Amino acid sequence: MKNSRTTDRRQIPVTDDGSPDQQSSVIAPEQSAENDGDDPLVGLQADLDRFRDLALRSQADFDNFKKRAAREKEDAIKYANSSLLERLIAIVDNFELGLSAAKGEGVQSPIYAGMSMVLKQLTDFLGDNGLQPIDAEGKKFDPNLHEAIAHEPSDTVPEGIVVRQTRRGYRLKDRLLRPSGVVVSSGPKDGDE
Repeated sequence: MKNSRTTDRRQIPVTDDGSPDQQSSVIAPEQSAENDGDDPLVGLQADLDRFRDLALRSQADFDNFKKRAAREKEDAIKYANSSLLERLIAIVDNFELGLSAAKGEGVQSPIYAGMSMVLKQLTDFLGDNGLQPIDAEGKKFDPNLHEAIAHEPSDTVPEGIVVRQTRRGYRLKDRLLRPSGVVVSSGPKDGDE
């Protein structure tokens, strides 16, 4: 009975006692070239090339991982205060409402002057932390920055332009923190109605 033994990625037929089978040991011409003294070196060179390629790919993957981790860390630091600033925006909104009410008593009133100074300090603090207000009134409606809460016909303002801003929007550095609440012009009122 014949067995096969694998050496150097070739199968050599052997007999039961382990010696090469003489009848089936006809070697093809391409195999005879491999049997020269270069055969082990060719296999080793192929393995070396494969492992070198694997090492280069692993190094590239690791470099990409380091870059991605550094970018994520930078973003986490850059936008770490976003939830705090978002909560402060609501306070600024209420403060501006209070300032409007104090303005009714007169611009020269001490309450109005004091509230104006506090509002300026608060907006300066928010600005120093990367918060930028979005001014929407009179600008073209942009769904990336504005939230349309109503459409209103207007003879003076063209269609698609913001008529008024009901709530100020804010950007934190290059990200939108809160969109502006706006009323958008729907163009001139139809005379058919």
